[in-house]
Amino acid sequence: MCAKNHEQEIIDQFSKQAIPFTKLPGHLDSIQRLIELSGVTSRDTVLDVACGPGLVACEFAKHAEHVEGIDLVGKMIEQARLLQELEGLENMVWRTGTVESLPYADNTFSVVITRYSFHHFLKPAVVLQEMIRVCQPGGTVLMADVSLPADKVDAFNQMERLRDPSHTAALSDQAWAELLGESGLIALQQSQYTVDMELEAQLSASFPKAGDADRIRALFRADVEKNRMGVQAHWKNEAIYFSYPISIFAGKKE
Repeated sequence: MCAKNHEQEIIDQFSKQAIPFTKLPGHLDSIQRLIELSGVTSRDTVLDVACGPGLVACEFAKHAEHVEGIDLVGKMIEQARLLQELEGLENMVWRTGTVESLPYADNTFSVVITRYSFHHFLKPAVVLQEMIRVCQPGGTVLMADVSLPADKVDAFNQMERLRDPSHTAALSDQAWAELLGESGLIALQQSQYTVDMELEAQLSASFPKAGDADRIRALFRADVEKNRMGVQAHWKNEAIYFSYPISIFAGKKE
């Protein structure tokens, strides 16, 4: 898929998801772990890359001196501004724009973060280098996203592309290690958690193509107790539940 078509797919999907995205409990969980691993203080300036509806950025703004968020999707930025107003936060700025060429000068921020975004990037290494470029020497770059064993990635990506056509590819544990190993970041740290979801709740906040919701249900039913997708699908009270395996990666810019 060409870059322009992919960007439009993201805009289409997340313009629809902007409000439902904020209401899924899984998207609110574990932000405190990001804050702790980032080491953010009241002296820090923070950039949230692909910030979505501002859930993470607004929490960081309660700890940092200044926070900026950038996202490709204007509807997401609208939701972020509404959340900022609701939280009464004044130390924030939002911008709509692409993340492969961040509109900031070198060494601007002391903490650069992103959550649940890398699986949408056509060129994850380019985005990571942009995050590092705008980070100050000695600053922290942090990413949180799905990380799977190599033998689970293909089945997971098949399912996620049906659920969200803007999904590009989740990275395997090995791919993350290679990406970070080549990045130039030092003092690397990793932490893990899961985002637990009920399948129908996730589908209600998603916008798959016609007929694909039933295909997704069939994939999950077939995966119960087999775990080919790496999401630990299981029945609970006649509903299917599953867990996204998330890794947080943090490193310092030399």
